[in-house]
Amino acid sequence: MTRSFRLLAGSLVIAALAPMALAQGLDPERAQSLREGHMKLMGLNIGMLGAMAKEEQPYDAEMAAAAAGNLAALGSIDQRFYWVEGSSSEDLEESRALPAIWENMDDFNSKTEALHEAAMKMEEAAGTDLASLQAAMGPLGEACGSCHEDYRKPEE
Repeated sequence: MTRSFRLLAGSLVIAALAPMALAQGLDPERAQSLREGHMKLMGLNIGMLGAMAKEEQPYDAEMAAAAAGNLAALGSIDQRFYWVEGSSSEDLEESRALPAIWENMDDFNSKTEALHEAAMKMEEAAGTDLASLQAAMGPLGEACGSCHEDYRKPEE
């Protein structure tokens, strides 16, 4: 699947989901559920790439490219409807999103953009060879960790 096709497919998903989220009145519980699903998909793909990078599973160029393409597509999704007032860890028991997100939205948005950029670089590298995937893993992990350190409530 080409990068253009994945971006088109991702855009169509966004176009389909955004009106549903807006039609739901940006309900905080629904927004939290949607972003949790998004994060689980990110984790699934990052986990696959990480296992290959650590050589815990054999490097497979096709699977690495697919996982990296998924990350790039997920990173291109406009997440504004996920981050609604009333969906922080202080508002919802199941939420791990710290209130600091809404207090520092510009910084938070810059971190999500940095993650998207790291995911696009991973997309370029992952299917090339193991060494390229390993080199791209550090910046991707740093981008994830940067946001989690500042904006995610630790697990209890």
